[in-house]
Amino acid sequence: MSNVTTHSFTQCGAQAAALAERVAAQLRDGIAARGQAVIAVSGGTTPKDFFARLAREALDWAKVTVTLVDERWVPDTDARSNAGLVQATLLQHAARAARFVPLYTGAATPEAGQAEAEARIAALPAPFDVVVLGMGDDGHTASFFPGGDHLAEALDPQGSAKVLPMQAPGAGEPRITLTLPVLLDTRALYLLVTGEKKRDLLADVRLGLAEAKHYPVSAVVQQDRVPLAVYWCS
Repeated sequence: MSNVTTHSFTQCGAQAAALAERVAAQLRDGIAARGQAVIAVSGGTTPKDFFARLAREALDWAKVTVTLVDERWVPDTDARSNAGLVQATLLQHAARAARFVPLYTGAATPEAGQAEAEARIAALPAPFDVVVLGMGDDGHTASFFPGGDHLAEALDPQGSAKVLPMQAPGAGEPRITLTLPVLLDTRALYLLVTGEKKRDLLADVRLGLAEAKHYPVSAVVQQDRVPLAVYWCS
């Protein structure tokens, strides 16, 4: 699709550095234009190097708000917490000055915490300046998992919910996720991926192959609301 551009790297360090430089420039632009900037990021192992490099970029971090694309329903002291990852790798150095808005609320379940998480996201300026997504080998992005109990609602382009709980066979813990309309309400959208398997999966999705239509990431790749830049390394 013409709406998707791919930036390919043979070294993942170069991929992380290039994306960090690009994202920092867009955050600076947001601050210059509106006095503040908002970025939503994903967890997992892939973005660690990107986070570490972005944290060292020179910009007015006190005017940046960082939030999450999705979260496992665990406290930030849990090794699986996306908030914990962001605090340990992105909110370091100058980036310590950024404001962080987590999705986990401390409620017993994502369903019980949904209203508070929704209010946190609703209070952020929109559109976001940057959204950085990842992707799993099963084609999930954010917490849009195949077989997710709220997947159809989360992917509804006309849906009104900003966050939704999500449970799925491949998700592990119960989760909470920003919905597709919220993720697409951004000035810049990135997909950060590594490995040949994910490259081939994305190629199938971009071609619109029948067997690729069940991958939730298709909703992001096939949409025409905002351009998508894929940063891939082998």
